[in-house]
Amino acid sequence: MHIKKNYSTFEMAWWTRFDTFIFLFIICIWVFAYYIFDLAWLRIPWTPIALIGTAVAFVIGFQNNASYDRIWEARKIWGGIVNASRTFGVFVQDMLDNEHEENHSSQEVLNEQIRILTYRHIAWMTALRYAMREMKPWETSVKHKTNREWGMVPPERNSKLEDELMCLISESDKAYVMSKDNKQTALLYLQSHHLKKLKSKGTIWEFSYLELENIVKELFSLQGKSERIKNFPYPRQFATLNHFFMWIFVLLLPLALVPQFTDIGLGLIPKYPIIGGLFIWLSVPIYVIVAWIFHTMERIGRTGDNPFEGTPNDVPISTIARGIEIDLRQNLGETKEEIPIQFPVARHTQF
Repeated sequence: MHIKKNYSTFEMAWWTRFDTFIFLFIICIWVFAYYIFDLAWLRIPWTPIALIGTAVAFVIGFQNNASYDRIWEARKIWGGIVNASRTFGVFVQDMLDNEHEENHSSQEVLNEQIRILTYRHIAWMTALRYAMREMKPWETSVKHKTNREWGMVPPERNSKLEDELMCLISESDKAYVMSKDNKQTALLYLQSHHLKKLKSKGTIWEFSYLELENIVKELFSLQGKSERIKNFPYPRQFATLNHFFMWIFVLLLPLALVPQFTDIGLGLIPKYPIIGGLFIWLSVPIYVIVAWIFHTMERIGRTGDNPFEGTPNDVPISTIARGIEIDLRQNLGETKEEIPIQFPVARHTQF
């Protein structure tokens, strides 16, 4: 599964075009001022600029590493959900029988219990992905103009959880779940209670019941890990200061870069008067490239801080959950017409 959008060079340039225009405006103002007015005295030595740039590079690198760790941990958690879900599906189908029942249930009754447990598990995944897509105050990347203009939004923004649960669980279960704040936890409680009833009835052997409860326990653990990433943001003192440090460097850089190119141009004037007179303008593309690199790397780190926010760079939990649903329902013997299709891919992006 694709986790990140496969940006082309053009798309990356388009994604950062507003920032590039700002950098171009900043450097053109400085070059114009140096070119028209006598501002040779307004300069900063390269040493402090180099020190600031080195510090900014370190903090941006630290942020990007931390952001990647959060994304990778989130992907491993949902990979664990995939494995646990498939295990739960096969255990339910193989461990529910009438061998230990006093009054043997028919195969139709057993199949219905298997369907209820499987569908409730699908409902749990659905509730979990909806919870992960809820907007938090610190999740702002999805609101950025260059993210919204692609017109790509996760499917959870186009439908309500209550409507999704309607065809997965009973009305009584849905009423119970919707009355709780943590709906995914409520569904696991219902699942455990149901398994206990089946064990008491003899539909599930005691050792099989323990195995199934261990799966429920693992699902609780994976859910908690996913919620931890969602509810604990990347520390603001790091994210905010990184952003400020980057802009301090970007705004101070022209005070060292433009005078340097001015001095080089003055040295070229005796031999190459035209080139020497215009050499200062070469600082424009150099500055834009340097500023763009620092800013883009910092922005990529900010975009990856929250792997469940719903941007094209996040973990595709909707696609993962729908893929598991398709697997489980196919193994129940349902036809393709009965099973919902996978969420479409837009611009090489899965949600």
